[in-house]
Amino acid sequence: MKFTVDALTQLATTALRKAGAGRAMAQATAQALVAAEMEGLTGHGLSRVPLYCQHLREGRADGKAKPKIVMKKGATCLVHANGGLAFLASALAVKESVKRAKRYGVAFAGVTNSHHFGAAAFHLAPVAQAGLVGLAFTNSPSAINAWGGKKAFYGTNPIAAVFPRKDADPVVVDLSLTEVVRGKIMLYAREGKSIPLGWAVDKDGNPTTDPKAALTGSLTAIGGVKGTALALMVEVLCVALTGAAFSFENDSYFEPGNKPRIGHAILALDPDSLAGADAYFSRLEVMISKMLADEGVRLPGARRQQASARARADGIDIPDALHQELRSLTRPKK
Repeated sequence: MKFTVDALTQLATTALRKAGAGRAMAQATAQALVAAEMEGLTGHGLSRVPLYCQHLREGRADGKAKPKIVMKKGATCLVHANGGLAFLASALAVKESVKRAKRYGVAFAGVTNSHHFGAAAFHLAPVAQAGLVGLAFTNSPSAINAWGGKKAFYGTNPIAAVFPRKDADPVVVDLSLTEVVRGKIMLYAREGKSIPLGWAVDKDGNPTTDPKAALTGSLTAIGGVKGTALALMVEVLCVALTGAAFSFENDSYFEPGNKPRIGHAILALDPDSLAGADAYFSRLEVMISKMLADEGVRLPGARRQQASARARADGIDIPDALHQELRSLTRPKK
């Protein structure tokens, strides 16, 4: 079955409200998850609603939390999420980074004591709309072994970037530092399907095709040692600078554990503060036109943007089992 964007947003909002999220938190979270679903990022989409609801009910996420700016100095600021779901705090950080980048040319906003970040590029849309270049980073519970180690140490630690264009959709880069994200493995586990060999190892460091073993083990880093080095970089940006918890200090989202204290980082750059907006837009188009002259090249983010447009026009397909689960989360408890 296909559902409208509004219908699924309302369904997710209601489920989150029933689990204890305040209205603003539920709405912001639902909008982010539906946006991911629209882009085909099902691992960061509505499949996360049951997990978020579980965390809200168990107290691993505070549904009544209100993010607050706790430190600000020039082009930088720190947002405290107060243990709530990530999306309100991230929106505040993005708003501040845009404002400060317009004033100072560059801005860095950190978020501390937060939760799962969702699809990283989602947060950067307002940055691009303001005509700014944006970068986003987040850590997550341990998923990648430190190079040479056998135990999960770094998170999947996604990196995203957005590069606005003058008369076209922005170029969007969004990648996890693993061969596959945990959300995708979670979907395989829900569907009872085996994962391809090479995606993950179990808790003892053995290669596995069992998605449940993978969720309690480690994921394979992209690029080997290079991927683990990038993961270290993200840990420092998102944790050492914000006072959040390192990946190895955060328990898995998928098992009973502590309250996540995840860190995020948003960086915004104003092209006008460097060579100028006209030069930026002109040079970017030179690169893009040269790329697209090579038959078969696709710009990063283009497929997601096309999928999102189709979903808004035609509706979104979700599995019946997921739809029924979401509906069950909106019903009063007996």
